[in-house]
Amino acid sequence: MAPARYLTLVWPGLPWLWLRGSFAGLVLAAAFAVTLGMAVITSFIWSDLVEPSFTLVVWTATAIVWLVSTVSALAAFPPPLALPLPAEVDPLFVRARAAYLARDWIVAETRLRDLLALAPTDGEAQLLLGTLLRRTGRRDEARRAFEKLSWSDSGARWSRAIAAELARLESPADQESDSAAEPATLPLENRAGGAGTDLAGRVEAA
Repeated sequence: MAPARYLTLVWPGLPWLWLRGSFAGLVLAAAFAVTLGMAVITSFIWSDLVEPSFTLVVWTATAIVWLVSTVSALAAFPPPLALPLPAEVDPLFVRARAAYLARDWIVAETRLRDLLALAPTDGEAQLLLGTLLRRTGRRDEARRAFEKLSWSDSGARWSRAIAAELARLESPADQESDSAAEPATLPLENRAGGAGTDLAGRVEAA
């Protein structure tokens, strides 16, 4: 693991926010910022208006939040994305992609979510799930999925595809169509028997 990754431990919530785009990490980081800000204000700005005992309580709470969050982050630190994926991940992805192309949305989503439970940093699966959510009309969920992927380090290689999908979500024409004849943007790399085409390649949905 690169030592620089551990620098994110300096701020509570930052490991999951910076490395994985986690909303929970954002909430924790913001909560710590508020707590620390209050401690600084009561110590150096409102020092004449606030009882020393209250200031001590605020600093103690800040220290506890930092200590607990740091210990928790060390115990469940985001692993490097280069770690080998479980053996069952690729077959799950292939089956999910086949169900997607067959427009069997329920099966495709079920298999993608099973896959992401095993490998939450699989960018291809996250991208395909976001596309599925958009095509089934769950636009808010799709937007959140694409934004989360774009904020994480696993989304770096899919930045162009993510941008294209987010643009489609903002397009009035896309909102009005039922996407029956819409070409599907898919991660079609040579993955466990995949088509071997570039991500920018497009295939007609069945």
